[in-house]
Amino acid sequence: MSDRPLILVVDDDPDLVESVSMKLESNDFRVAKAYDGIEAWDRIREEKPNLVLLDVMMPRKDGYELCREIKDDSAFKDIVVVLLTAVAENVKSSKYTHQDGKSTSADDYIAKPIDLDKLMAVVRENLEL
Repeated sequence: MSDRPLILVVDDDPDLVESVSMKLESNDFRVAKAYDGIEAWDRIREEKPNLVLLDVMMPRKDGYELCREIKDDSAFKDIVVVLLTAVAENVKSSKYTHQDGKSTSADDYIAKPIDLDKLMAVVRENLEL
């Protein structure tokens, strides 16, 4: 078993998953990948990552719903969840608002488009590295 933290990258954009994964791996993190909320929940139960980078708007199960499930489950509530969001604070016509995101008990969020250096800082800060 490795003592390198395992990060689960969840987004329905394969290119984003690959670029984030490559950045994490080049910084000595282990990476698991998922492309929607249902696949991510399976990975979380199988691998129990240290941190989940979780897109908000995804098919089948969105990031808000999955984040609530993680934080409501005593076996997984300590997993750090960082939401990846392109949602602006002034979007009121959608269920995807920052206020809705705050109701999920996510540990942090990163705005899209993602600055990979900022992402690394947020990951390290949330894992207390």
